[in-house]
Amino acid sequence: MHGLNTPQREAVLHTHTPLLVLAGAGSGKTRVITEKIAHLIASGQHEARYIAAITFTNKAAREMRERVAKRVKAERAEGLTVTTFHALGLRFLQIEHARIGLRRGFSVFDSDDQLGVIRDLAPQGARKDAVEQLRSLLSRAKNEGLSPEQAQAAAGSAREREAAAIYTKYQQRLTAFNAVDFDDLIRLPLQLLEADPDLAAAWRERIRYLLVDECQDTNGAQYRLLRQLAGPRGAITCVGDDDQSIYAWRGAQPENLDLLARDYPDLKVIKLEQNYRCSARILRAANTLIANNPHTHVKQLWSDQGQGQPIRVWQCRDSEHEADRVAAEIAFSKNDQQVPWSDFAILFRGNHQSRPLEKALQLLRIPYHLSGGTAFLDRGEVKDALAWLRLLANPDDDSAFLRAIGSPKREVGSASLAKLAELAHHAGMPMLRAAAQISLLKQLPARAMSGLSEFIDIVHRLQGLAETLPPAELCRALVTQSGLVAALQAQTRDPTVFERRRANLEELADWFAGAAAGSARDLAAQLALLSHSDRDEPGNAVRLMSLHGAKGLEFGHVFIVGCEDGNLPHEASMDEGQLNEERRLMYVGITRAKHRLWLSHSSQTKRWGQMLSLQPSRFLAELPAADVQRDGDDPEREAVQRRERGRAHLDAIASLLGD
Repeated sequence: MHGLNTPQREAVLHTHTPLLVLAGAGSGKTRVITEKIAHLIASGQHEARYIAAITFTNKAAREMRERVAKRVKAERAEGLTVTTFHALGLRFLQIEHARIGLRRGFSVFDSDDQLGVIRDLAPQGARKDAVEQLRSLLSRAKNEGLSPEQAQAAAGSAREREAAAIYTKYQQRLTAFNAVDFDDLIRLPLQLLEADPDLAAAWRERIRYLLVDECQDTNGAQYRLLRQLAGPRGAITCVGDDDQSIYAWRGAQPENLDLLARDYPDLKVIKLEQNYRCSARILRAANTLIANNPHTHVKQLWSDQGQGQPIRVWQCRDSEHEADRVAAEIAFSKNDQQVPWSDFAILFRGNHQSRPLEKALQLLRIPYHLSGGTAFLDRGEVKDALAWLRLLANPDDDSAFLRAIGSPKREVGSASLAKLAELAHHAGMPMLRAAAQISLLKQLPARAMSGLSEFIDIVHRLQGLAETLPPAELCRALVTQSGLVAALQAQTRDPTVFERRRANLEELADWFAGAAAGSARDLAAQLALLSHSDRDEPGNAVRLMSLHGAKGLEFGHVFIVGCEDGNLPHEASMDEGQLNEERRLMYVGITRAKHRLWLSHSSQTKRWGQMLSLQPSRFLAELPAADVQRDGDDPEREAVQRRERGRAHLDAIASLLGD
């Protein structure tokens, strides 16, 4: 525990009652969790196999595992669980599947699968936004831990009643598919644990000490799941920061931090207030801003990183002018201070704001990485391969069947598939099994019969390979024998594009090769849990990302663009008088910066063919004046800076034209 400050050390050593660690931005919370795990093992209080640490992303879980491995000898760390909520839920259901009516090898539906089922159950002709709203309401009910019956009882509006009715049919459809969706990975374990005290006691014996990161981001069902796992004894450490709760739109409830004190009267609260990241000016600005929000637990972050440079606030003509200034500043600062491109980040409220920034960076040949673009797992050929893999693992998965039968396309049209689905439904069997029944196939057109027979032969051959081949080799065999690679080549005129798409399939196989030992079935389920950011490897490039996506990261130089009322804070939050979360979002952005911070806003924007005036974000007025330098505050210095940046800008363009 060398190098820990006093509150950090206290948090590590406190194990006899439930603990809440209020960890401010940059206060070393991950180190505290890592050191606490090491202490629990080294002190002999708990063996590693009885300890579980839960975080919100696979990337964070992976980093935490790596840190623990450096602190604890490999043999003593064996069996330690460091995972996400959803991965823990998946593990639970894989063990307890029979209790909930699932068979081994059940599928985990992604958002596309989920939407497909809901679209099929929604009223005929329902618009896309109406289907999305139904999906959102259904997900909200599950995030509150409600069963279909409870959702029906709680429904207040006509739309909620419609969603609750679909919820019942939706779960029936999932049961028929031997599948669960993402929200079920929390709701179903919770349902079982709350209904069966003996099962809850058994799982508390499995997990004898629980550590939870980012506790302010838990939703209602996740908090209740934690309470079930921790049990009355409360062998739990929760780490969180109510000032960084920015996910209300997906069900996060920062008030869960307050519920801990109600549920565990002997709860110990420790505050981590020393920030190891930001300069004093940046930290004062963040503290002053967030002080405008109500607080149950007041924190006052402090830093010994030096005063640092003033925060720059730019007023720009429009988003193009703003992007040009940002790109020019990055180009100049990179050359002037000899820092890597990856030390710069440009943050924004919405991904649509990236377009002018990308153009400006491209003009100056500045390498950049846009987070939140098309994710690896969202690429068509990868989703096709995963559908095949899901079908091999779970032959009852009709959603996987429908994607696989069309990847590549066969002589089986949508009308024939609809007829097959109807026949399968009446026969009480999944579509794959129905397609293998000659008596049913004869009711389809001859071409569809032929296409389905060919498909069934390939599936049976691959199912045989799945018994003997390791997952990576099965994946390679699958993309070839299914015809996926051949179809890609036939569809893609540009050889470079074909090679890139084929490389995506090879990367998928490589992922299986590098994953922990397990069957293809288990790895397919794990892949369903990977979030977009888990494969985000930007290299040495300027990072462009949303403020939401930047949480948990830090950079030497940060630009927050689009600081206008209606954008940050968002117009909807202004209309509804809900500014607290938007202020927390700004706070998160500010505290990503270690050394320098720029905040920029535009005076006008073009919308619906008209120029509209914009007002600076009200949050800018909440910053401490002494730590902020606005345009016009120091005209002489600004004139010098404009000449320097302008010269660097012209040199870059000249270099571009000279090629």
